[in-house]
Amino acid sequence: MDSSQVESLREIVPGPLRQVCARLEEIQVIPKASTVLARDVEFMSTALLKTVMIEIPAFSASRNPGLLPELEQHIKMLIVQIPELLSGQEPCGFAFVRSHAQALAAQRFPLEVALHVYRCGLKVLTHWIREAALSGKPSNPESAIAAAGDFAIEFINAVSAELTAEYVEQTRALADAEGGRRTELLNILLSGYDESDGRVALLLKRAGYLDQHQSYCVVAVQSTTASGMESTERVQRIAAALTAIVAATPFRVLVGVHSAAVIAIFSVQRRQSGWTAQQTQFAARLSAILRELGPSVLVGVSTEQPSTSSIAKALREATMALEYASVARRVVQFSGLTLRNLVLHKGSEFVRTVLPQWAQALAAANVAAQGHLVETLRALAEADLNVQGAGRALGLHPNTVYARLDRIKNLTGLDGRRHYDLVELLLAVDCAAG
Repeated sequence: MDSSQVESLREIVPGPLRQVCARLEEIQVIPKASTVLARDVEFMSTALLKTVMIEIPAFSASRNPGLLPELEQHIKMLIVQIPELLSGQEPCGFAFVRSHAQALAAQRFPLEVALHVYRCGLKVLTHWIREAALSGKPSNPESAIAAAGDFAIEFINAVSAELTAEYVEQTRALADAEGGRRTELLNILLSGYDESDGRVALLLKRAGYLDQHQSYCVVAVQSTTASGMESTERVQRIAAALTAIVAATPFRVLVGVHSAAVIAIFSVQRRQSGWTAQQTQFAARLSAILRELGPSVLVGVSTEQPSTSSIAKALREATMALEYASVARRVVQFSGLTLRNLVLHKGSEFVRTVLPQWAQALAAANVAAQGHLVETLRALAEADLNVQGAGRALGLHPNTVYARLDRIKNLTGLDGRRHYDLVELLLAVDCAAG
């Protein structure tokens, strides 16, 4: 080989394989063996394909019509490469391996099965290359056999490494593209969309989100601790758990991160057609499954929605339900919220700006009393305005309860023993806290 060919070989062929080629050239196997090898390319291609089909059932079992032609072409290119490497001429490189890896990754064909083709090839190719090395009657047959075996091993190692690297890179690129598509789809559904937008309609149709027989639920999930959502790994685990937990159900899920929470859009076939019975209680069935996520997360579940155009509304419901989730009540359905919950959620921000002065006085006195004043008001509400019942719940003498209520009346002018006054007091407390 001249200097330019050597440089080209260094760029295309890995070091160990290059060293074996140099050794074969020293013992005069190169380029003599290449003529014999080139003559048998078609035969060896057929032989290796037959061996692979016998030893690896996955190729026969696959229903992908393009898989076997791709395999046959790849094996032929693999065989052709060997006499080229042993001819002393400039090699064509391993671009065909990278192309094969890209096709396999796009088809999601298992990498381990693809690498097994090369393991089968090692047995077939070693014998073939050794026979070709001996055909030139080298002066040291033992060295020729050993070097030929080493060549087969290093060749298979080189193509295996090339295939693996390209497969992993292509898989990562496909995952990134799929993740980008899911993110776009999630954002469209959660933000609402113009039904006249043809591009959006096409995207939703291709993803199967324009089926009129589906129902939708939005779920909002956060870690029980605020710091948990700052960890990317923790967020990814929550997203993966949401996907895994419905894997064995008919529910479909689209998961992403939105507004500092993990958001999942669940869908299910509401009915097969207009003639079949409608499936109901989707949100309730989903909530029961979501309780299996464990104590480390809080979950808000929307009501069931009949179409994708209502998903933005479902997101508001799920996030509102999430605000009322706690360690004691980890999964909260929007349909389970009380009118009081809804009023406080919608109106507390406005009410905080117009709270009467007595609310500030009550808040300050409650802090000074270590929270006992508001605690007494809540106990009285739970006891249906029964002072003795509130005292028993608090472990206090009724006179202590009366004294606290008198203290509150002096501060606010409202009597906690009267229904409307108690409602006013608790609304003010809850709005100030919200």
